[in-house]
Amino acid sequence: MATKSTGTKASAKKAPAKKTAKTAASATAAAKKAVTAKPAKVATKKAAPAKTAVKKAPVKKAPVKKAPVKKAPVKKTMAKKTVAKGKSVSGYGSGGVDVVMSVDQIAKEAASIAASGPSKADLDKLANNDAFLVIEDLRAGYGKMEILHDFSLRIGKGQALCLIGPNGAGKSTVLHSIFGFTNIFSGSITVGGKNVTSLKPSEKLASAGIAYILQDKSVFPQMTVEENLLMGGFLKNKPAEAKQAAERVFDKYSRLADRRHKPAGVLSGGERRLLEISRALVMEPDVLLVDEPSIGLEPRFIDMVFEILDDLQKVDGKTIVMVEQNAKKGLAFADIGYVLVSGETALADRGDTLLENPDVGRLFLGG
Repeated sequence: MATKSTGTKASAKKAPAKKTAKTAASATAAAKKAVTAKPAKVATKKAAPAKTAVKKAPVKKAPVKKAPVKKAPVKKTMAKKTVAKGKSVSGYGSGGVDVVMSVDQIAKEAASIAASGPSKADLDKLANNDAFLVIEDLRAGYGKMEILHDFSLRIGKGQALCLIGPNGAGKSTVLHSIFGFTNIFSGSITVGGKNVTSLKPSEKLASAGIAYILQDKSVFPQMTVEENLLMGGFLKNKPAEAKQAAERVFDKYSRLADRRHKPAGVLSGGERRLLEISRALVMEPDVLLVDEPSIGLEPRFIDMVFEILDDLQKVDGKTIVMVEQNAKKGLAFADIGYVLVSGETALADRGDTLLENPDVGRLFLGG
């Protein structure tokens, strides 16, 4: 009995051993699988360099960015050759564009047209030998800089004179000098026989009958049309006189009268220009200095402005000295035309005669 019991226990003890063997076998198999799986993971990691190679592709685009840099020298070279030879420059598409002459080139050619400029006798003749406004050998400028060099001018009462020329020629400086905005180094300015050279702008407006109409945007937009007009009469002795003068303007220009209580800021470009001109009329001047009347205006308003100026000259007898960027329009309007170059008068003649001058047309009128 004892022997059997021992055998049974032995058998019982052997069973766990088998299980252990099986467990060991399973562990060994799992270990083999794990070892076998590792190369797969390694292979996956080795694929990473392929991705790195793909990332390097954008580096090839860098040379393409340098292309715009190559264009700059080409443009400069073409520009230099074109200007040097004075030939036409091809534009986009078809056709060509003539090279614009520099100010220096225009000055040289204008000087060759009239080396000595017009004589004072010529200027007197254009004013019908009865000059109302006379500038005599004027040297003037800003600060210590001299812009006008021995400049002379003659215009009869009720005439219109237009100044044309390249930028920087001194056209606006002539108007500024007449009104008192520049330093006068020598020479004189007389109006109706009265020497006004050293008068202040306010004195020229109040006592010499000279009004200056600025280039553009001199209207007070928040004020009404009527208030803007009354500002033009601030030098009147009595406010009632300015009021009466403003009423005469409204009688003359119904376009302004219809808008007298509206803010000036709502007016069209042509109406604002009309208001600027009308405001100058409140002081009832004899001489109007008009700087670039057509600047910034649509063609239909340009015609309207010149009709107003023509009426002021021919009906009201105003003497007008004008600077106009639209040289054709200015010369067609004016009785007299002066061509200024470098602060001196290169040419002076009747406006219609200058319009027919081929050299003036080529240099200043666009053909």
